[in-house]
Amino acid sequence: MKIDLIKTLDAQNVKSEAPVIRIGDTVRVHIKIKEGSKERVQIFEGTVIAKKHGGVNETFTVRRISYGVGVEKVFPVHSPNVVQVETVRKGKVRRAKLYYLRGRVGKAAKVKTKL
Repeated sequence: MKIDLIKTLDAQNVKSEAPVIRIGDTVRVHIKIKEGSKERVQIFEGTVIAKKHGGVNETFTVRRISYGVGVEKVFPVHSPNVVQVETVRKGKVRRAKLYYLRGRVGKAAKVKTKL
């Protein structure tokens, strides 16, 4: 009984067309931001360094360098605040998690492009 209830709630909250996100891709995430009564869309562009969980709880972590400081944000895939996820560049990687990029700066922090 409880399991069926959880499954139905999960099915209601899952996006019908979830974006295809792969590790190493450079993505542009469009996020809804509320400021008082106004609402706007802000873009966060960076490299996907991790994906976690699955189903409704699925998240992905995007990292970028902003003014010389590394910034990471974790986005839920099925959140209504994530409007759109565009893939700018496909990355060629051999790992599931790219946490090693945290210790790299400049050109060393680049991911090779998949042709």
